[in-house]
Amino acid sequence: QVQFVESGGGLVQPGGSLRLSCAASGFSLDYYAVGWFRRAPGKEREGVSCISASDGSTAYADSVKGRFTISKDNAKNTVYLQMNSLKPDDTAVYYCAADLMRRRCQIASVDYGYWGKGTLVTVSS
Repeated sequence: QVQFVESGGGLVQPGGSLRLSCAASGFSLDYYAVGWFRRAPGKEREGVSCISASDGSTAYADSVKGRFTISKDNAKNTVYLQMNSLKPDDTAVYYCAADLMRRRCQIASVDYGYWGKGTLVTVSS
């Protein structure tokens, strides 16, 4: 079965850190750029970050730049999102997906698929 499984979410205080994992099964991340997205309560889905399969280059939304880091372990077929200096505005369900049309990442691509079910991150004191 082709799918992503996200994990690592939870409750964290403002200023804290979490590392999210996104494990792919049924397909190889060698061929697809992978993106992290989030949907906060009452808001539209937002692209957070992506990583290219071609050269490992990365991109970030302005809202997380300097605080979040995306990485990939090809041997484990897994993408990670290290989130530092978390803010209450980071509260959301976080999802990952593969760009089915390209190996070089574009956060704004409309070709993302193989969506996971997401993992909830809550930033609150």
